[in-house]
Amino acid sequence: MSAATISSNTILSLPDQRTASMPKRHYINNEDGMLSWLLTGDHKRIAMLYLFSITFFFFIGGAFAGLIRLELLTPQPDLVASDTYNKFFTMHGIIMIFLFLVPSVPATLGNFLIPIMIGAKDLAFPKINLLSWYLYLIGGTFTLAALVLGGVDTGWTFTTPLSTHYLNTHVITAATAIFVAGFASIFTGLNFIVTIHRMRAPGMTWFRLPLFVWSNYAASILMVLGTPVLAIAIVLVALERLIGIGVFDPTKGGDPLLFQHLFWFYSHPAVYIMILPGMGVISEVISTFSRKRVFGYSAVAFSSVAIAVFGFFVWAHHMFIMGVSNYSALVFSLLTMLVAVPSAIKIFNWAFTLQKGSITFETPMIYAFGFMGLFTIGGLTGVFLGALGMDIHLTETYFIVAHFHYVMVGGMLMAFLAGIHFWWPKMTGRMYSEPLSKLSAVISFIGFNLTFMPQFILGYLGMPRRYHAYPAEFQVLNVLSTAGATVLGVGFTLPLLYLAWSLKYGEIAGNNPWQATGLEWQIQSPPLTENFTEVPVIDYEAYDYERLERKHANEVTTVG
Repeated sequence: MSAATISSNTILSLPDQRTASMPKRHYINNEDGMLSWLLTGDHKRIAMLYLFSITFFFFIGGAFAGLIRLELLTPQPDLVASDTYNKFFTMHGIIMIFLFLVPSVPATLGNFLIPIMIGAKDLAFPKINLLSWYLYLIGGTFTLAALVLGGVDTGWTFTTPLSTHYLNTHVITAATAIFVAGFASIFTGLNFIVTIHRMRAPGMTWFRLPLFVWSNYAASILMVLGTPVLAIAIVLVALERLIGIGVFDPTKGGDPLLFQHLFWFYSHPAVYIMILPGMGVISEVISTFSRKRVFGYSAVAFSSVAIAVFGFFVWAHHMFIMGVSNYSALVFSLLTMLVAVPSAIKIFNWAFTLQKGSITFETPMIYAFGFMGLFTIGGLTGVFLGALGMDIHLTETYFIVAHFHYVMVGGMLMAFLAGIHFWWPKMTGRMYSEPLSKLSAVISFIGFNLTFMPQFILGYLGMPRRYHAYPAEFQVLNVLSTAGATVLGVGFTLPLLYLAWSLKYGEIAGNNPWQATGLEWQIQSPPLTENFTEVPVIDYEAYDYERLERKHANEVTTVG
């Protein structure tokens, strides 16, 4: 089947003649020096800069996870002291959440693809886009500085009074990192919102947008509205630590629960900042490899917006054991149950999309199946935590750790890897090793379940999280978890190797190796600097595989 191209009867000439006269070249240009990348306004190059940066921080955060699991191999604290162990899990959380999970899909795949998917030649604010990457780097540098200076041991949630009174920790340095990185997130979200509203190609109506764009749009709303609340909370912690203002200190008239409200008002929506773009990836992958339009397209699109809206009303389910009133707990328990509904809509609609589809099992589809299984387990176990009685028993145990990782790592990271493998041929123009990539996906799925499934049992039996010493009867399950983490590490390292190899030795991908319908697959691989030689006019629905098949049949007839 030949690669799909934008036909001559569905395009308009670019109004800007300067663009038409520009030399056509790919955004990847071997003749450009490093300075041209560091000063670029091209959304595709900025996406690649983000990709390299977050990969670096991912492996640093993963190294801390490995150290944590090594410590937990034995019941006794025989690897590091308790303070050092506290710093391990704190730095693991800070790096993985704020420097990897939050920016992973939006800053990389979102940056690269959203303008192309809507028919634009760049994001609305290219300079702000580049600034967001520099802010991200500054935030990452402050995080590494906190690590080098001695680390932070309050947990990634910066719970007061640990973060405001305990002296042997570099809270202010880490808080500065999160504050600065938060602005990178805000700028990215603002850029996406304006771009999607104002720069869609002619004919690209709201209900012709790819679901990946819908998901990133909903996540951007959360970024812009939620992140400033975290920034305020972090600034207040720093001020209380520096000059002793009494916002959270009860001896000065403050309230430590106020910090919990401020922190979780952002941090629970942040779960959806992380997972919504990943859900958009899964919609694209499942549609492509089942050769069908996503079942209930409108319902899936609106469910993304519903998740964003509901996300702001469930923060207090993190606080059921912290002294909130029974009435408040009951209301937030109900809201927590309701937020599962739009997520369930996506899972069921993906399943119906697969029904009677022409399913093929390329690597992105294997990762998508992994996402559906692991995210479903994470979502169902979240219902336990939304129930008041169960939450009191399970809060602060390893059940929480397992649930969170099934949603964030099992869900988000599987979706991220699905997206990287799906769009890698478009981003680089090269294919990767399909046998190795499938092996990596299977190893990651097995390793993940072996790592975190035992932690559900540990939590139910009562093993507290964040403890580096535990009763001997828990050792077998902890050994299983550590063994699984080793397997998982292999699964996550393999893509780094074969994707890097593919940059030079991979097979030429062509414009549309998956025979997908999206606008990004109808241009060159890798894309031109300006994305399009002519402005596309969209006169078809998203995921119209019947149209693609008709076009292919006409081409075959013509050639015949």
